[in-house]
Amino acid sequence: MRKLILVGRSESGKTTLTQVLKGGKPKYHKTQYINYHDVIIDTPGEYAENKELARALALYSYEADVVGLLLSATEQYSLYSPCCTAQANREVVGIVTKIDHEDATPERAEAWLRLAGCERVFLVSSYTGEGIDELLSYLEEDEKQQKNTKTQKKSQKVID
Repeated sequence: MRKLILVGRSESGKTTLTQVLKGGKPKYHKTQYINYHDVIIDTPGEYAENKELARALALYSYEADVVGLLLSATEQYSLYSPCCTAQANREVVGIVTKIDHEDATPERAEAWLRLAGCERVFLVSSYTGEGIDELLSYLEEDEKQQKNTKTQKKSQKVID
């Protein structure tokens, strides 16, 4: 499974999504520092909100295969500048959280993430589970491709 770093402002749903992706039930927990799990790096929102702390995000992104820019569907503005993903040397995906919220406008959040440069955007709810399987499947794609490549190489050796 590819390692994912979650980036977003405070209360965008990074820690709750981390808990669900790890198979747990969502419960509120304020992230005070970078939490490094097996395949998920959960970051404090303050790191994305403060340019001095944002340096840590750049450093930790080197530990990940995929950068996930989170944006809550309840946001009134986007934290991300247009085309900001062009600066990344990792694959960057957008993740719209809280799509089940009564004040949610997931289409607007998705449009903002696409404007930031995310070609792939996942719409998820950590409480209903909607979109979680698609995100997990995406993170597992590389692993499946590697297994298929190994199988093909073994088959080729047998044929040769």
